[in-house]
Amino acid sequence: MPAPKNTVRRSLLAASVALVSTALTAPAAVAAPGPTTSPSATPPAKMSTIGGARLGQPGTQVNLATGVPVLPKGISARSWIVADAESGEVLAAHNAHWRLAPASTLKMLFADTLLPKWPKTEKHKVVPSDLAGIGAGSSMVGIKEDETYTVHDLWLGVFLRSGNDAVHVLSAMNGGVEKTVREMNEHAEELQALDTHAVSPDGYDAPRQVSSAYDLTLIARSGMQKKDFREYASTVRAKFPGETKKDKKGKKVRKPFEIQNTNRLLTGDTDVPVYQGIAGVKNGNTTNAGATFTGVAERDGKVLLVTVMNPEKDESNEVYKETAKLFDWGFKAAGKVEPVGELVPPKGAAQAGGGTGASASPGEAGGSSQGAVGSKPVASAPAGSGSSGVGVALSVTGGVLALLAGAAFLVNRRWPLPDLVRRRSRS
Repeated sequence: MPAPKNTVRRSLLAASVALVSTALTAPAAVAAPGPTTSPSATPPAKMSTIGGARLGQPGTQVNLATGVPVLPKGISARSWIVADAESGEVLAAHNAHWRLAPASTLKMLFADTLLPKWPKTEKHKVVPSDLAGIGAGSSMVGIKEDETYTVHDLWLGVFLRSGNDAVHVLSAMNGGVEKTVREMNEHAEELQALDTHAVSPDGYDAPRQVSSAYDLTLIARSGMQKKDFREYASTVRAKFPGETKKDKKGKKVRKPFEIQNTNRLLTGDTDVPVYQGIAGVKNGNTTNAGATFTGVAERDGKVLLVTVMNPEKDESNEVYKETAKLFDWGFKAAGKVEPVGELVPPKGAAQAGGGTGASASPGEAGGSSQGAVGSKPVASAPAGSGSSGVGVALSVTGGVLALLAGAAFLVNRRWPLPDLVRRRSRS
């Protein structure tokens, strides 16, 4: 029988006080050398072991046994993962920690980092400098200079149209691209998403910008803890403010136009039906990254996360077709297959929960994490590991904040995904 919530909260608060006290007297950890941020042409022989040793091995990892369905045929992605969003169990994976270009799936990290900063109703008038530095050929939602948008409008542009213009405006509101990227990398390290190195906030191709299927799954899992993130990720279509123009009578009018989510499992396409139970999350596609996608779906009370990176098959909507096949397998295999690893919780949650866990190989990219609430606090990163090479010793203030965040992470149990699915179906 689970402990009452008040008891859990008191225990976690006591754990936070104890850890902060320890931080005052503990010597600073020596930083391990940071891993390379350059993607490799083939999966490395040794990758991060965050989440379990098998996840650091190249090739497909799955425990097939009697009663366990075989993996679907025709999966051509360079890297993929199927995980239980709530327990954190990794049901199967292929090159899970291979560091690859993420494309716009990196916007999940951007959103998870910046979403809490402003209320939806806050308004911002766009100036030319807000839109500076957007890469050629970027996906855009259609933001215009000298027009005013709400934060809600901007996030719709990020999630539905993958608008790099919306990302740059929000970055400008946050103090600029450089500051935003720094905060994204700091947040990735807190999530233990240490395969990830952000260079551009929008995921546009940039040298040394990488993530992994494992990390993108953790980042999505973190984002789905936030109500606004869940709602934006599951929105099929919305109205977006247009450009102010004069009508025939000379009166200024600003008509909205409709935008639709580019996640084809959410909206459907000519060769891809809407996936039963889909509730987000984010897709991407660039020349360097190919097609990437992380999705979350619920069926019969089971919530799964699937990430697929860069299918080799050059067919229309292939990334969605392969994701759907892996979702189908995951829902059939859940409860039957022995996991090959697990999604680790954030550092604060792992410390509050007293997790131990598997560590990464020296000098390797650590793992990632942000698990769904109620996940087992395991596989925390070793002291000093990380993409920045910075030690993980906490200051008193940082320790308190991280642990309070960890407490909330562990107390709240389930996501309201069935409600999201029903709302998506009605829209």
